Amino acid sequence: LKMEFVDADQAIEEKAGAPIDWIFEIEGEEGFRKREMKAIDDLTQRQGIVLATGGGAVIARENRNALAGRGSVVFLQTSIEQQIERTRRDKRRPLLQNDDPKQTLEELALLRQELYLEIADYVVSTDRGSVKAVAKDIVDMLQAD
Repeated sequence: LKMEFVDADQAIEEKAGAPIDWIFEIEGEEGFRKREMKAIDDLTQRQGIVLATGGGAVIARENRNALAGRGSVVFLQTSIEQQIERTRRDKRRPLLQNDDPKQTLEELALLRQELYLEIADYVVSTDRGSVKAVAKDIVDMLQAD
């Protein structure tokens, strides 16, 4: 797309001067979500960027409004099995640091799925195909509009 890529979680870490897992530990999820809301509000006001958000960004109505109202939203839909595979070794995801990450992912999907679909302009399955193939599908969809 020849646009700047911005990761909301990285922006939060840079502004806080601390990693997300530390923010969760010190401020809890509520403190992190406040930081996330501010970051998404700021970032969605920028033009010409591709913004990646964390999975829980859709929980806050303010985030959904900012994302849907200020750009095109692509929901990267992934099965629970793929999420488990992709996050198995990731120790920086505070919500998955428990004895049953599969159950956690299932509960999060129940909570978030409808919210993702509410604001998505496009839904793309990422279970099959390479990262490059998925990226090409997204580019093709966005450029077709």
